[in-house]
Amino acid sequence: MAEAEAGSKWGGAVPPETKLTATKQRWAEEGRFLTGRAAAPATDRLPPGQHLVKDWPVLDLGQQPDIGRDRWQLDVFGAVEMPLVLTFEALKRFPSTSETSDIHCVTSWSRFDNRWDGVSTRDLLAAVEPRPEARFVLLSSYDGYTTNVTLEDFAAPDALIATSWDGKPLTRSHGGPVRLVIPKLYFWKSAKWLKSIEVVSVDKPGFWEVRGYHNHADPWAEERYS
Repeated sequence: MAEAEAGSKWGGAVPPETKLTATKQRWAEEGRFLTGRAAAPATDRLPPGQHLVKDWPVLDLGQQPDIGRDRWQLDVFGAVEMPLVLTFEALKRFPSTSETSDIHCVTSWSRFDNRWDGVSTRDLLAAVEPRPEARFVLLSSYDGYTTNVTLEDFAAPDALIATSWDGKPLTRSHGGPVRLVIPKLYFWKSAKWLKSIEVVSVDKPGFWEVRGYHNHADPWAEERYS
C-alpha cells in the first residue's frame, strides 16, 4: 500500500517490478557490497566498497521515457512561496552553472571527474523561496521513479539540475533531457528524467527507500541499506 501511495501522489504509476528490482532488493536484504568501513571524503576519494570504472554504466527500472526538450517540464511546488512550472527553455534562462564531480553508485562502481552543466539547486530554491517549515525534498521522474533527500543535501554547493554531461546534452539513457545530480550521495538519489520537485516538512521514502535502501545514502558512511 505504501508503494502505491508513493506512486499516485508523486505523479505517475509505480514502475513495474522487474528482475533487476528483485535482485537489488535481495542485495539490501543480504547487505551486498558492505565492508563495514567508513571513510572521509576529505582524504578518501573512493568510498568504501567502491571500484573505479571508465565507462558510465546505464541503470534504470526497465523503461527509459522519451521526453523531448519541447515536451519536458518541471513542476516545483509544496512548502514554497513561489511555485514554478518550468519548460526546458525557462530552465535555461536561469544562470548556467558547471560542476565537475564524481559518481558513486550503490552497486559498487564509481566514476571520477564528470563535468555537468545546468542550474544550481541553490538558484532554483532561491527562485521558489522555501517556507520556514521546509525540511525535505521529494523527487519524481517521468518513469514513475521517486526518491527523497533532505533540503540541506538538495542544496549542496555542487548539486545541479543537469542538462549536459561532459559538454554534450544528456542522453535519454542517462536521464536526459534533465536529471538531478547530488554528488555527495549514492547516485540513486540523483533522479533521472526529472519531472517534479516537491518541498515538504515531512519526509516520505521513495522507490528504493521502501525496498530496503538507506534513507540518507552517504557513500563515505556506507549508507547503502536501511
